[in-house]
Amino acid sequence: MTSTTEELIEISERRSAHNYHPLPIVIHEAHGAWVTDVEGKRYLDFLSGYSSLNFGHGNPKIIEAAQAQLQNLTLTSRAFYHDQFAAFCTGLGDLTGKDMILPMNTGAEAVETAIKVSRKWGYEVKGVAPEQANIIVMEDNFHGRTTTIISFSTDPDAHDNFGPYTPGFKIVKYGSAEAVREAIDTNTVAVLVEPIQGEAGVLVPPDGYLTQLREICTENNVLMIADEIQSGLGRTGKTFACDHEGVVPDIYIMGKALGGGVVPVSAIAADQDVLGVIKPGQHGSTFGGNPLACAVGNAVIEILNTGEYQARATQLGEVLHARLNELIGKGVVTVRGRGLWAGVDIDPSLATGREVSKALMARGVLAKDTHGSTIRLAPPIVISEEDLLRAVDLLADAIASFQ
Repeated sequence: MTSTTEELIEISERRSAHNYHPLPIVIHEAHGAWVTDVEGKRYLDFLSGYSSLNFGHGNPKIIEAAQAQLQNLTLTSRAFYHDQFAAFCTGLGDLTGKDMILPMNTGAEAVETAIKVSRKWGYEVKGVAPEQANIIVMEDNFHGRTTTIISFSTDPDAHDNFGPYTPGFKIVKYGSAEAVREAIDTNTVAVLVEPIQGEAGVLVPPDGYLTQLREICTENNVLMIADEIQSGLGRTGKTFACDHEGVVPDIYIMGKALGGGVVPVSAIAADQDVLGVIKPGQHGSTFGGNPLACAVGNAVIEILNTGEYQARATQLGEVLHARLNELIGKGVVTVRGRGLWAGVDIDPSLATGREVSKALMARGVLAKDTHGSTIRLAPPIVISEEDLLRAVDLLADAIASFQ
């Protein structure tokens, strides 16, 4: 006997930790920009697994690569080479313009990797005194939820009651290059920044901010680390959000869409003078860079090399933002974002972001709230313009229902 939505939700809530607060839907299958629940109702996916599904659910090229690899080899550990690894490192290196790749699994692991590499670089290359390295980070950042990462989070939900915390971080105002300049000292080894802050509500920094950070880091012999886990790989209309200012960081952090929505794949990319500090036994992962992950990653890289998705995100992004801006003053306070990525601030006197998300779900569109009255919109780049406009019309209707 098939369980109902209510039964499946009740079991899930009873038997799993409550580290998420899902909307009351149980998804059964998905294709492209559409998902179907266990009762057969279809929804447009406007979250895309927090940008993990940039290329759509069940992208044929990615699924074909995964299925072919499943028949051959899924895991060796890095104790041995495998036949997908060289292509993955070469392809991702060429995509980023960097000499070397260090593959991991999740985005948080990639962030931890960048932190470790930058500290080691600071001690062995820059000459920072032992145990004195510091990294400059931004207010309202989101880089994951490991103990070290939440040590420099300013979000009480992520941070509070998980101490003692990892030292070695300086928190400054996001969007202020001058704040970064003032915080740098002789022990600073890196500046870690999201080119666009996703979890904070799709916050786009002022024009020129990334360019200024690049200049400041270069002047002070400090590594610029760009966390492109959510903003990268086509989401904003460029391969990387840093590309909008022509900025090349010292370390790229990638994840989410790198796994094509099929398997967790993450990596950092840097030149040999940075990543060369890592020697055997100093960092690793049993599953990092596994054959299945590399095969999927290779398919993603091939997709990105065409430029098709970047161009599509630009084109549809203009449509999305033009239509969303029409809602300002009609229950919407502000719209932010770039490409097919938007943060929409709902008038808090009308409803919370979760209330609007639930109303939107009832109309057949899935999105998610953050920080009270904000909802994030990030449909798969494969979405049709017709479906894109339909979803925004349904958002307008959902908001109007509270007026």
